[in-house]
Amino acid sequence: MNMVTNKILEMEEYAEKNDIPIMQKSGLEYIQRKINSINAKNILELGTAIGYSTICFASVSDDIKITSIERNEERYKEAVKNVNDINYNDRVNLILADALEIDLTDKYDLIIIDAAKGKNIDFFNKYKNNLNKNGIMIFDNMNFHGLVGKSDSIKGKNLRNLVRKIEIFREFISVQEDYYALFIEVGDGLCICERKKDIL
Repeated sequence: MNMVTNKILEMEEYAEKNDIPIMQKSGLEYIQRKINSINAKNILELGTAIGYSTICFASVSDDIKITSIERNEERYKEAVKNVNDINYNDRVNLILADALEIDLTDKYDLIIIDAAKGKNIDFFNKYKNNLNKNGIMIFDNMNFHGLVGKSDSIKGKNLRNLVRKIEIFREFISVQEDYYALFIEVGDGLCICERKKDIL
């Protein structure tokens, strides 16, 4: 077993022990296949947590570069340690910041959004201009543990409001004039968002 595989297993155990949400395996593997199929080399991730998915995505190919943004300092520091442990620091750029408060000028083949679920519309509007011409955006947790579509029956106000925001995002992204949205039932539900090609 190589160093990266060992680190990934170690992070899965750490996340479970410390109750840190990480991307579900089937969703993660779907995105890894997508990275291959679109030949993504420059990736932006919103929501690093401890760097689990970041490292999994970077491990797809040695020529992938990932920028990942995390606003929680404790998790960011853990992610930095994990990235350094496997010598990925030349390919993984971790940023401690609120993704809505910084401005990036680079263009990306793939933007993965796994951050504050109630702000997906804001993330889309802010980062769509950072997509390469044929780039795609992927949003995670579109089903939010099976609760999306059932917000009216949720008793807790905060949880109900959060789920409702995901429902509103799903409606919003489905009617964008310049983008296709495809919902995939893997992991906790993914939305694949792709710019419509110009009709010649």
